[in-house]
Amino acid sequence: MDSSMKEYAAFEEKVKRTIFIDNLSPVATEAVIKAAIDQFGNVIQVKFIPNYLEPKNIGQSALVELENAAQAKTIISEISSSSFMICGMPRPVRARAAEPEMFDDRPIKPGRKIVCRWLDSNDPDFEVAKKIKLMVRKHAEETKFCLKHQLEEEENLAKQQTEILNAAHKKYELIDSVVGSRVADRLADIYRVNIPKAEHQ
Repeated sequence: MDSSMKEYAAFEEKVKRTIFIDNLSPVATEAVIKAAIDQFGNVIQVKFIPNYLEPKNIGQSALVELENAAQAKTIISEISSSSFMICGMPRPVRARAAEPEMFDDRPIKPGRKIVCRWLDSNDPDFEVAKKIKLMVRKHAEETKFCLKHQLEEEENLAKQQTEILNAAHKKYELIDSVVGSRVADRLADIYRVNIPKAEHQ
């Protein structure tokens, strides 16, 4: 009993220094999240929460464990007041303190008992369970549609960013080829501009 109490107490301390963030980009990785949050605190671990309502199982929320509870509070405040950039795009990321129920590896709370039972059609709770089941199915379809639209938007954004980067690179290569050749010297002579040799060699 003592060991289980110590284990649960250690888990509670972990919960206090962990934040829950959601509304993440479906293409965000652990490295992206860590880099964004590391500027405000020391990230110990990033654990994505699977989206079981979507066939691709894309995580759009995560538990981020930090070095201490003070850092967790600071980051929650920062995310609430500042834009959170994910993959070059500002996102309405939300952050709040984590709760024990969010951890799939949480230890059993000392003294807690879990009882499961099948509901008979005559049970008063049967209709409630049936409504919840239908609501979950509806929500799953809505989630699937929204996620498909979101992925299309982010793929288009990534394509645009690649095109802009390639265009900028071509401009740089063109300027570099002009500056590194005798064309720059001829232009300098025509327009009577004195260019130090070190700048275009």
